[in-house]
Amino acid sequence: MRLITFTGRNGGEDRIGAFIDGDANIVDLAAAYTTVNGESTKMFTSMLALIDSGGAGLTAAQSLVDVAPVEAVVAAKSVRLRAPLPRPRQMRDFMAFEGHARGAREVHFMKSAANKNDPAEAMAEYRRRGQLEPPQIWYEQPIYFKCNRLSVIGPDKDIVYPSFTHELDYELEIAFITGRKGKDVAAEDASELIFGYTIFNDVSARDAQIAEMRGQLGPAKGKDFDTGNILGPCIVTADEIDDPYDLDMRARLNGELLSHGSSGDIYHSFERMIEHVSRDETIWPGEVFGSGTIGGGSGHEHFRLMEIGDEIELEIENIGVLRNRVVAGG
Repeated sequence: MRLITFTGRNGGEDRIGAFIDGDANIVDLAAAYTTVNGESTKMFTSMLALIDSGGAGLTAAQSLVDVAPVEAVVAAKSVRLRAPLPRPRQMRDFMAFEGHARGAREVHFMKSAANKNDPAEAMAEYRRRGQLEPPQIWYEQPIYFKCNRLSVIGPDKDIVYPSFTHELDYELEIAFITGRKGKDVAAEDASELIFGYTIFNDVSARDAQIAEMRGQLGPAKGKDFDTGNILGPCIVTADEIDDPYDLDMRARLNGELLSHGSSGDIYHSFERMIEHVSRDETIWPGEVFGSGTIGGGSGHEHFRLMEIGDEIELEIENIGVLRNRVVAGG
């Protein structure tokens, strides 16, 4: 299923549904349940409620999608999509792609070298020192930070340019949502915890991020600001993705293709992430795990940061397109 959270065009309460007819129409799951069963259910009051209901909720949702009672079907163009999971229980973002771990460091040191008397020699010296290499710990375990789960927005919502940055960037990521509770989960069992997949744009204030991480902590404000975490357009349930490590991923800025890669280039698998995080720590249903940026998956790596008025589109095969525009702050 391709699950969404939506409202009417003029707002109103959040509702959850599933795309049908090539995403042209939506089955309103709560309305469909009432139509079919003559009563309401808590399972379809929110995406978290559906996730919490486990297999029973997914089975019920699939049966309603299969029936698709006409009274509960609405045109996708008549609604406004929200983030499919507007308030995750937790959000973590990893740096699991070696291409980005290397590429982002290279650009950072290229900018530093540009301020030296001999930029070419400065870069050569950085290489000799091994400063362009990811640290060894990056290879030994998945590295992550916790995001601000209260600043999540969805498709077609504006990204408000923060006042404290001059270097606003996109990050093309795939994310998975947990569907079960687990602790000390072995990697070989970890896929059982994955509810589904979505697109994640981890919007980043690069200058703030770089400055604060010199203090050996963070990222913090480089990632934490309203409209900085974008999920959507839907959650594709795990059973619908044949191979999450074989998905084409693209980013377009104002229609120009800047970033193109594959989920298959990931170094630390989703299962390894779950194993690592769940060590002596409980993972709960409804958490978001971001993959981190694919190699070349940020504007930073192409010397093309976002400006006010830009439109950014992130696309992942079998999931869809996540589209947002950058606007000035009020």
